[in-house]
Amino acid sequence: MEAISIKLPEDIIGTIKEIEEMEQIDRATAVRRLLAKAIEKWKEERAIQLYRDGKVTLWRAAGMANLSLREIMKLVAEKGIEMHYTEKDLEEDINAALKE
Repeated sequence: MEAISIKLPEDIIGTIKEIEEMEQIDRATAVRRLLAKAIEKWKEERAIQLYRDGKVTLWRAAGMANLSLREIMKLVAEKGIEMHYTEKDLEEDINAALKE
């Protein structure tokens, strides 16, 4: 593990303190959990954006976001993104599935 040091606005510090108290955890644990959740969310949004732009298949987007195909399909549908699926996408998805 590597230590990092950052300065945060008072409102964020206040929220972290609330989380510490409510969850009965120390500050480092609270910050690690929050950061892990934020990274997870960023990966999902990035994968969906790449899928929306036609740069990755749905299967690849799911892998990038550490989600199942079903989970990514649900997110894509919730965001109102049209699902496009070509023969090339099918071929890539089959190849990816066979590699697992």
